[in-house]
Amino acid sequence: MNAIWIALFGAVCFVMGYRFYSKFIAERIYRLDPYFQTPAHAYQDGVDYVPTNKWILWGHHFTSVAGAAPIVGPAIAIYWGWLPAILWVVLGTVFAAGVHDFGAVVLSNRHKGHSIGTLANKLIGQRAKLLFLFIILILVLMINAVFAWVIAKLFITFPASVLSVFIQIPLAVWIGYRVYRRSGSMLLPSVIALAVMYGAALLASEVPFLQIDLVSWFGGSDAAVAGGFDATSMAFLVWIVVLMVYVYIASTLPVWKLLQPRDYINSHQLVVGLALLYLGLLFGAPEMTAPSVNGEADISWYPLLFITIACGAISGFHGLVASGTTSKQLDKETDARMIGYGGALGEGMLAMIAIIAVGTLFASSADFTATYSSFSAAGSSGLGSFVKGAGQLAGNLGIPEHMGATLVAVIVVSFAATTLDTAVRLMRYIIAELGTEYGMPVIARKHVATSIAVISSAALVILPEGPNGFGSGGYLLCPCSAPAINCWPALP
Repeated sequence: MNAIWIALFGAVCFVMGYRFYSKFIAERIYRLDPYFQTPAHAYQDGVDYVPTNKWILWGHHFTSVAGAAPIVGPAIAIYWGWLPAILWVVLGTVFAAGVHDFGAVVLSNRHKGHSIGTLANKLIGQRAKLLFLFIILILVLMINAVFAWVIAKLFITFPASVLSVFIQIPLAVWIGYRVYRRSGSMLLPSVIALAVMYGAALLASEVPFLQIDLVSWFGGSDAAVAGGFDATSMAFLVWIVVLMVYVYIASTLPVWKLLQPRDYINSHQLVVGLALLYLGLLFGAPEMTAPSVNGEADISWYPLLFITIACGAISGFHGLVASGTTSKQLDKETDARMIGYGGALGEGMLAMIAIIAVGTLFASSADFTATYSSFSAAGSSGLGSFVKGAGQLAGNLGIPEHMGATLVAVIVVSFAATTLDTAVRLMRYIIAELGTEYGMPVIARKHVATSIAVISSAALVILPEGPNGFGSGGYLLCPCSAPAINCWPALP
């Protein structure tokens, strides 16, 4: 089957869902009020509560919930065939993820920007609050470890991506200063930032000197390094330390100084990247060589398909972002529809192109079967297959495949990093809330809570087994947010 028809089916469903279903929810269920005083205005502090332009906030929310999960999950789930994966992504986004994320933003907005854990206390009970907070704490810790692991691995595999990712930091600081301190226009800085990021990625892919290849610096993959580490393990450890130092700083700064502007320029990067991939799909018109349904799978699709594709269909982590940071930056209540439901649709578009990129990568179904011979093989091949498949789609536009792969790696790392920024900040909020709840004001302090979050995340990621259970963890968060969202409209 030609992949264009699959993309067209998904696009029509997404447009119809936003145009009609989200409008019905906004007007008939939530009754959004453009004159409602949002927490961003009521409690404005210049740090966490900051009224924000809806496009900037959409960029922050979208990039925070997207991360690498809507790429990795679908790239693995195609093991059961592209048809069940596409159906779950499209229908799950329209009827589950969009409603869940939209509802979490509105619910938190109507309750002073409080997190889902605090709202559970008001809507369900004190025991529910404490239970939710502990579950959320553990699962956010897992999320931090997973994304740090993904970034470190991609930095090692694609060293040409490092320069472009880290050059985003000074660009984001510059944009934050220009927009919030000098009230400048966002258009020109955004275009400049995008050009610099893509230019750095393309330049590094051609100039080895600009590739920060720690494995080579330590003597090559087979070299032994002090302390019993080989070069690859040492490079991984160094990247984890660098990432944890970065997220500590990023999660303690006011959101407008780094988090918001970085997410905003990353949203542009993803939109441009998605446009290139979909244009490559249109010009190349490739056939899906992966089977529509894999009848030879060694493990049942139910329930693992729904766990594997968490972000990209529905994930409880989105509720944490929506109620933890997004609601505190909402300028107008009516912006919640575009940010919450629209952000979920953007993630659905990303998940859909991930399935198409992998499904069209292989020359034949036999080649697909050889790579995806088992669910375990799919788990180890998914991310790499997406990067290669996306590079192949970009190649239909005349972009050299190695450059396309570098650009895709930059996009994946950038979104994993923005999710990591937000998740560590959320973990700091939760630790502080638990400290207040149990009469331990010391751990409620910003830097103490952040230190606990960063150190525990680093400890989990360097364990021999590594972080596991991300997909199922995301679903466990849904029962934390969904009951509160469902109970609230029924209350007087």
